[in-house]
Amino acid sequence: MAAPLTPDVGLWAETFVTMVVIFDPVGNVPIFLALTERAPERRPRLAGHATLVAGSVVVVFALAGQELLRLLGIGIPAIEVSGGLLMALVALELLRSEPHEQQAEPEGVNPALVPLGTPLLAGPGAIAATMVYVERARSLIDAAGVIVALLLAVGIVYLSLRLAALVGRLVSRSGIELLSRIVGLLLAAIAVQIAATGIDTWVRHGVH
Repeated sequence: MAAPLTPDVGLWAETFVTMVVIFDPVGNVPIFLALTERAPERRPRLAGHATLVAGSVVVVFALAGQELLRLLGIGIPAIEVSGGLLMALVALELLRSEPHEQQAEPEGVNPALVPLGTPLLAGPGAIAATMVYVERARSLIDAAGVIVALLLAVGIVYLSLRLAALVGRLVSRSGIELLSRIVGLLLAAIAVQIAATGIDTWVRHGVH
């Protein structure tokens, strides 16, 4: 009798937590408010557009990223090391003493697409992390769990943007900056761990 297929809950949880940290839903609230200050009535629709763009980007790389790696001849350890470095750069941005640069929405430009949907939400760090976790999946159930975790993380981002005005009133600018520092520290630790895993694979098996 075949052993029952059981999902890797640890992989699911790690994917979910890492993607929420990378997306930084609270830290992106002041950016979203600044980008949409000319048309506050459009914020609910723009929140949906931004999360749809970000979710589409990460899901596309989750589904097609491995085939792209094979075509380019790139191994997963290289993605783990480069992804860790990219996430470390994102963490450094969150840990910087300067607040996020905020710009008003340019005329005729949909900020939900650029820069909010990508690269602020679905940036290089999110894409690299997505490909790493999908590659770690050992079965279709695990791969599906990773995608579900991605979508749940995107859902949290949507809620934070949808309620951005309320969050901005409840959490002061200083509070948002403090949360960004904490998130940055967590992301730095995750980045180091992912890069260390790739380096360990190279040390044990060589660079292929």
